[in-house]
Amino acid sequence: MKIKEILDKKVNLPNLIKNDSLTIIDLFSYEGLKENEDYLKIDNQYLRCLYIVGFPFVAVSGWLDNLINFGYNSDISYHIQEIPSSQALPKLNRKITELESTKRTMLRDGKIIGSEITDPLDSAIDLRDKILRGQQKLFQLSIYIGLRANSLSELNKITSMLESVMASKLFYTKVSRYQQIEALRSILPRAENNLTHQRNIDSSSLALTFPFMSSDLVHPSGVLYGINKSNNSLVIVDRFSLANANSIIFAQSGSGKSYLTKVEIIRQLNDGTKVIVIDPEGEYRSLAESLSGSYIKITINSKQKINPFDSLYSKLNNKDKTQHIQDLTSFIQVMAEGLKTNEKAIVDKILLELYAKETKTPPLLKDFYLRLRKYHQKDLLSKIEKYVTGSLSELFNSQTNIALDNRLIVFDIKDLSENIRPIMMFMISNFVSNSVKQNKSKQILIIDEGWLLFENPTSAKFIAGLVRRARKYYLGISIISQQANDFLNNPYGKIVASQSMIRILMRQDSTSIDQVQKSFNLSEFERDFLLTSDRGEALMIVDQTHLALKIIASKKEHPLITTDPSELYIK
Repeated sequence: MKIKEILDKKVNLPNLIKNDSLTIIDLFSYEGLKENEDYLKIDNQYLRCLYIVGFPFVAVSGWLDNLINFGYNSDISYHIQEIPSSQALPKLNRKITELESTKRTMLRDGKIIGSEITDPLDSAIDLRDKILRGQQKLFQLSIYIGLRANSLSELNKITSMLESVMASKLFYTKVSRYQQIEALRSILPRAENNLTHQRNIDSSSLALTFPFMSSDLVHPSGVLYGINKSNNSLVIVDRFSLANANSIIFAQSGSGKSYLTKVEIIRQLNDGTKVIVIDPEGEYRSLAESLSGSYIKITINSKQKINPFDSLYSKLNNKDKTQHIQDLTSFIQVMAEGLKTNEKAIVDKILLELYAKETKTPPLLKDFYLRLRKYHQKDLLSKIEKYVTGSLSELFNSQTNIALDNRLIVFDIKDLSENIRPIMMFMISNFVSNSVKQNKSKQILIIDEGWLLFENPTSAKFIAGLVRRARKYYLGISIISQQANDFLNNPYGKIVASQSMIRILMRQDSTSIDQVQKSFNLSEFERDFLLTSDRGEALMIVDQTHLALKIIASKKEHPLITTDPSELYIK
């Protein structure tokens, strides 16, 4: 019986031990272990132990980063034993004598002496001299790696990947065949080296094997995101130099996701990037006003309007015109809370009619409504009517009177009802994407609380398509969400995550961490980090690089972006 089953069933431990002749050790031990030639099966987990048998000739800074940052469940064990100088010097002298003898023999025979003789000889002489001066010491090093997986096929795949990754840095690994138990004991924190696969190494090279350095992330251009917690180096990323400029941020409330986003906004603006924000919580107003940006507050009775049919249609190419018709069909489908197959065909036909002739002003929703009446679609008419003649007519049935000509634009939709917010977010996103097609410069669209768009399959599909197409228009989409589980369980959410080269994960709770760990292939250490991280700390994933990030704002930036009540309000 497993501990989880005992806890779930609320079993009385003293009675269980008494009746079943069990001990506390029995209860906490694994259920079973099966040893095979090259792997172990413990409970339902497969484990394989390997060791490093070949090292590159020259040690360089970060030479084991590929192992330390290997993105799969792995345990790494170092066994280090110092060799006293009284033993090291005779071994080095013997090695030097052997190499010198080989060198003289080859010279006598007229053979060419290659680097395989001269390099080890020079290194051995140099190390001997440094040991004599007290500048170096000699050690014996063993490195063992334990890989874990849920199936044997997955374990074999991970093993092959590790071997390839290490071979790219001239490290060669071997599976510990017929010694998996001994290898496991060597990996466990018992300070027992049961395999004794050792390599002589000097103190300088040994120091470089420790993970004092993690992956650096410093692009030649880009913006500063913060400090690498592992080595205090700067984290500078140019999102537009990546395969795409999209990003996602998952975080609990209060973990600092808005703070991080505002820090990036300020620095992207300084880098010449235009930023547009869809703000459902009214958190970006002070930033927009401080930076002389455009703050657009959308309410039912606001004077600032967006016409969903206003797309600069005449300036779009044929491919973009077709895409715009499809996007408008999706928009009307969201407004109508779904469309039947015949209704989609009618909507598509009406939209083609509306855009058949060029006019001085774009069509309005009422123009669509009037044409729809001719098709006698009572159900669809009743769903659209409130947006044309009802309480929402001022919001959705007016000509656009705003321009996206500022470097920072914030759309505040906080005062809209919860059922209207997703529709407005959809409409703004479509309006921005059409504008971006006419002005292909570096631009970022930030959608806060983006999970709202994924509650409806149609709007979710639209955003997934927009994320896929954004790269073509020099646009980066940033989606921020508290609901990591809902987002990652959504098929379109998975598409967005896969199409985002930058993933930023901040503090998670226990209900979402399993899904996050599985989706982003996180190690146990990274999982624990996300469960315990402080405010302003994050795990940043850029392509295949994982690092722990500390977000830091300057003294001038902080007052513009903080939402801490103790700093905003004077007692």
